[in-house]
Amino acid sequence: MILLQVNNLSKSFGVEPILENVKLEIQEGERVALVGRNGAGKSTLLKVIAGEYNYDSGDIMKPKDVTIGYLAQDSGLESDETIWNEMLTVFTDLIEQEKTLRRMEADMGSERILNDAAAYERLLSSYDEEQHTFKERGGYQYEATIRSVLHGMRFYPDDFERRIDTLSGGQRTRLALAKMLLQSPDLLILDEPTNHLDIETLAWLEKYLSGYKGAVLIVSHDRYFLDRVVSVVYELSRHRSRRFVGNYTKYLEQKAALYEQEKKQFESQQEEIAKMQDFIQRNIARATTTKRAQSVRKRLEKVDRLDAPDGDERSAVLSFSIKRQSGNDVLSASDLAIGYEEAIAQNLRFQLQRGESVALVGPNGVGKSTLLKVLTKQQAALTGDIRYGTGVEIGYYDQEQQNLSDANRVIDEIWNDWPLMREQEVRSLLGQFLFSGDDVMKRVHELSGGERARLTLAKLKLEQPNLLILDEPTNHLDLDSKMILENALLDYPGTILFVSHDRYFIDRLATRVLEITPNGIDEYLGDYSYYVEKKEELEELARLAREETKQVVVKKQRADKEQQREERRIKQRIEEIEQAIEQHENRLDEIEQLLCEPDVFNDFARAQELSTESDAAKESITALYAEWEELHT
Repeated sequence: MILLQVNNLSKSFGVEPILENVKLEIQEGERVALVGRNGAGKSTLLKVIAGEYNYDSGDIMKPKDVTIGYLAQDSGLESDETIWNEMLTVFTDLIEQEKTLRRMEADMGSERILNDAAAYERLLSSYDEEQHTFKERGGYQYEATIRSVLHGMRFYPDDFERRIDTLSGGQRTRLALAKMLLQSPDLLILDEPTNHLDIETLAWLEKYLSGYKGAVLIVSHDRYFLDRVVSVVYELSRHRSRRFVGNYTKYLEQKAALYEQEKKQFESQQEEIAKMQDFIQRNIARATTTKRAQSVRKRLEKVDRLDAPDGDERSAVLSFSIKRQSGNDVLSASDLAIGYEEAIAQNLRFQLQRGESVALVGPNGVGKSTLLKVLTKQQAALTGDIRYGTGVEIGYYDQEQQNLSDANRVIDEIWNDWPLMREQEVRSLLGQFLFSGDDVMKRVHELSGGERARLTLAKLKLEQPNLLILDEPTNHLDLDSKMILENALLDYPGTILFVSHDRYFIDRLATRVLEITPNGIDEYLGDYSYYVEKKEELEELARLAREETKQVVVKKQRADKEQQREERRIKQRIEEIEQAIEQHENRLDEIEQLLCEPDVFNDFARAQELSTESDAAKESITALYAEWEELHT
């Protein structure tokens, strides 16, 4: 079933076309990615589909009963409710239906209904039907679903009563995503849902979307995420769309193969056209060959000429060099505690060696950015020591880009720090980062997130440091720019320490992974894939250890119970023995008294019988005492 069909859709802002004759189709259950350069119109197309923007021409078709949920990028949830109460609003219908069931249950116990058999049967039938519907709609599990999604978005029971208007922007963005997932529309449209998510949350979201019952349309610059989630890719380029089947990696392969195929077809046709034109020119004037030349000319006029295939759009040109090489030991941190009034992470110990590319990972809020600020001397450590190697020169990429002045023009951001550069040199540099013509005269506050990122990278290139400390350098960069940055950093001759939530970026770049925790740093000697593999291995070992501990505890509990049973048995047996000894001793006393009586003493048979009984009692008492002593050892 087709959930959504976009045919020949066009959209302009003023005289500037954004989308031209765009086509897009989403089938039930599909996972679709929309990719393209920053400014290609991805967010615009999503807003048009969601009904937030109108469009100039074309058609958008969907069945009437299909529900669409749209989450714009960086859109935080606005509410003065608690987290739990806000999530409950998604299930208002179920909550009302649950109240109806409770009322029906109360009615079934009322004397009026109990005394009316027909009314009772009617109510019972309605109740069964209502209860079945309630169960089918998830009425008995919606609270568990809320807890599961909130946990996936890193909100725990202690957070549930917090008011949403007291949360940070990133937390409200995660809550907006959580609420959208709970609403579970037939078509879920997500614009950069991976922003503000740490690696663990991203992994959870991947699994959740893979099992999502509806269809999903996603814009994301996270290649790892796209590879694991989507099965169809639409590329927006030069205002138009093109469909590719497969994940992001398959899309790149198909795109390259398609370009080569179209290039060969175009070149082959151009060669054939040149031959035909040459034949016409050489033969049109000859009487003997004029007819053939005219025939070829007619064929040439009917040729459906192919357009030259579009190559890649213009890309930034990026490379990093160093002024001088540092020593082998670049940086050493020991017993660091970082934070503000209180430590958020402590006992941090690690070293950097020349030429390494080290990724710093960990959940949001654990102190990754704070550590980078401490290492770059923008913030003091609470305790501990940092030693820098010989000749170390640090270049720092701040994810908040506080080194940019909003009031400056783009060209001034370079000139103010490098006043001896000629204008042509500055323009040439900025051109490499896609600032051309009047773009260099824009004020920094007018720039998009991607443009600010490229300007920061341009300044970093001019510094020529031998230690790059990068805090989320891929934020706001489109997929093409990320790839260019990766290649530049792979060729960089210095040392790199970086924080990133882009797992593909980490996998390509990292030679070592440091995972920061509140109580130290765990080291993994490999790339991101190795880190994940090792983490899973450690988690499996921990699980087995827990299972083993659990089995030991169970065995001990069983042994304790067995011991307690044995102790009870022994105690009971001792009591039985003592009672038996007492009975035997009482009988011996009776026998001795009987043997002293003349009637018994003179009755040989009776006396013999009592003597035999006395000997047996004494033997029993001896055996019982032996058993009693054994049980007491």
